[in-house]
Amino acid sequence: MDCVPFLLAVLQVCKALDEEMLWDTTLKLAKTMTLECVYPLPGNVTQTEWFKVNAMKEESIAIFNPLYGVAIREPYEDRVYLLESNLTVSAVMLSFYNASEADLGFYSCHLETFPYGPWKKVIKVVPSDRFEGAVPPDSHVVSEPGTNITLTYEHRMKSPLQQVTWEKLQSHQIDLLTRCNLSQGRSYPSRYRREILSNCDQGMRRTFIIIPHVSAFDSGLYRCCFKASTGENETFVIKLTVTNGKTHHQDSQYIVFMAVGAVLSLLFVTLIAAVIAVVHNRRRQKKVQCKESENTQNQASNNYRNPYFNNQPSDGAGEDVYVNYPVFSRRPKTRS
Repeated sequence: MDCVPFLLAVLQVCKALDEEMLWDTTLKLAKTMTLECVYPLPGNVTQTEWFKVNAMKEESIAIFNPLYGVAIREPYEDRVYLLESNLTVSAVMLSFYNASEADLGFYSCHLETFPYGPWKKVIKVVPSDRFEGAVPPDSHVVSEPGTNITLTYEHRMKSPLQQVTWEKLQSHQIDLLTRCNLSQGRSYPSRYRREILSNCDQGMRRTFIIIPHVSAFDSGLYRCCFKASTGENETFVIKLTVTNGKTHHQDSQYIVFMAVGAVLSLLFVTLIAAVIAVVHNRRRQKKVQCKESENTQNQASNNYRNPYFNNQPSDGAGEDVYVNYPVFSRRPKTRS
């Protein structure tokens, strides 16, 4: 039997499977990667099982039942484990110890729910060099927690459109939020871990998604992609930032603090100016009083006249003054 045609047939089947299979999450290969499976709808989940999707069949990896516990299949016993910290029947995370290129490909998570029946999510693991890195945003939206956020975009392409998708971009994975077939006006149900609302109408040019009651978990990059029937693509990336709920209050406190500080500074400057003005006026008044006192003293000294000199002639001519002065004999007395 010739093996070449058989191998070619297998490769063609794998290629066709890769092209036709729709996946919900693209994950970058890493040694300690974790595959997430979270049921977003209300209901009772009775069992969760992980599969590796091969070319011809699905191979069971692990199963979790709330009554019977966890069972890891023999080929994967030393390679994978279920995270116990997040181990609930509606949220089962499959983690790898030392993942390698042999772990590339498709994985599926099957949940049995009541009353909605089976639920399935598909994850594609790709090499790190084929994983799309971070892209710069074209728009930025800031919101507070608890609000309903609407992200919208209107395309500009003239070619007939085939589909539109919304994705959430992260450093290690890309989650598909919604996919709309524009030629049929039919949407693919989302397998994202939280509720996302969107529009899907045949031939629409404007698309939007609504994220109800946002939280800090919803912060990140959201990409809208229109795909034309000619293969042409048009993308638009929006960055969403959800505050922690304290930013607005802190900003208000900061504004009030700055206003109070400005008023106190103005009052302090005004007080200093008033003190300087009062001291200056007091010094000026003191100088004026000292000068007036000095002028008063000078005027008083100028107005005072000696009575002995008031009758002297102004021309300086003096009169002879005679004084009776007794003459005493200077003869020495004789002693008897």
